[in-house]
Amino acid sequence: MDLKALAVITLLTAVMYTQMSHGKPISLVERCWCRSTHNTVPQRSIRELKFLQTPNCPFQVIAKLKNNREVCINPETKWLQQYLKNALNKMKRSKRRPN
Repeated sequence: MDLKALAVITLLTAVMYTQMSHGKPISLVERCWCRSTHNTVPQRSIRELKFLQTPNCPFQVIAKLKNNREVCINPETKWLQQYLKNALNKMKRSKRRPN
């Protein structure tokens, strides 16, 4: 085989392997965090709440529990709806107050 042809093949092979993305596969990026939700999570066991709004998934609520487990809570749960309503009202009131 010609030395030039071998060099070209080696270069093309190197370019093909270096241009591959090192990010997460698309299927993992577009996957929703919450595949199933819980309707009954004791409020006393929740340490913090995280709210996720992504383009491909519905509104997601993730609760970190005191035992460090993370569970997804159904956003339609009554106490969570009331919690969100109170938080929004509190934010509105704080914006109305003059500094």
